[in-house]
Amino acid sequence: MGAIIVTGAAGFVGSHLCERLLDQGQQVIGFDNFDDFYDPAIKRSNISKCLDHKSFSMHDGDTRDADAVAKLFAGEVETVVHLAARAGVRPSIVEPQRCQDVNVGGTTVMIEAARNAKCPKFILASSSSVYGNNNKIPFAESDNVDFPISPYAASKKAAELIAHTYAHLFDMNVTCLRFFTVYGPRQRPDLAIHKFTKLIESGEPIPVFGDGSTSRDYTYIDDIIDGVVRSIEKCNGYKIYNLGESQPIRLDELIAAIEIALDKKAVINRLPNQPGDVDRTFADVDLAKRELGYNPKTHIEDGLAKFVEWFRTNN
Repeated sequence: MGAIIVTGAAGFVGSHLCERLLDQGQQVIGFDNFDDFYDPAIKRSNISKCLDHKSFSMHDGDTRDADAVAKLFAGEVETVVHLAARAGVRPSIVEPQRCQDVNVGGTTVMIEAARNAKCPKFILASSSSVYGNNNKIPFAESDNVDFPISPYAASKKAAELIAHTYAHLFDMNVTCLRFFTVYGPRQRPDLAIHKFTKLIESGEPIPVFGDGSTSRDYTYIDDIIDGVVRSIEKCNGYKIYNLGESQPIRLDELIAAIEIALDKKAVINRLPNQPGDVDRTFADVDLAKRELGYNPKTHIEDGLAKFVEWFRTNN
């Protein structure tokens, strides 16, 4: 049985995935550049549990560095799970070139290395942002995604197209996973649930963009990891799957739910809508249920309670 390479291994999703794979008895090769998008010390803490595991090796490096990437394939590699990315809608508007360089360029280097190594499976982390302001809900994999509204969304759509090209030209098995707003323990500190929890807990105002009517399909980390693991097992041909909870919640309802989980009231700083933010996300997960056996089951109230418990323990 060959190893599984996980890029972005020290991130939120990546560290959880590495732990799950190790628990399953897999050989895991972690790869991360510990970018300063947020404090690298947080990422090193994320991955610390894996470092002493006999079946885990950690490598510092950038997915755009072809030589560093090639070294990861020195032994037998069965699967690549490419999670590494320059994340975030708003940062991509500030630095669009960097976003494309990392997300498109890094994906190309990774999948080319996988092709050269004759790696049987390639899993690509995409995003619900590719749907833009889709008028049809819930969002299905067959919907048109030609109208992204941020450089980040465009970079994820471009990465999917590169993956399709490699699957077509080189008969590679490639699965693209469109994640819908993942949350839970170790969530990035810049994301809404983590940011709001921290500010409400400390009594500071929370920034709320718009009137609170925007909605997101918040997906608990354990459900996302279940979907990723199932996609590794089922990777065959070129496939795209939504991984969401399929239970969207309005922003004002989310804030109320966080208040309940914390037993504290939020002080709200109302701000204008942000460019690049979509109005809503809502995953149609029927395809993932049928073909992967994906079965998301964490309600937002339960997920927030688990997140708050982790937050208070670790902060």
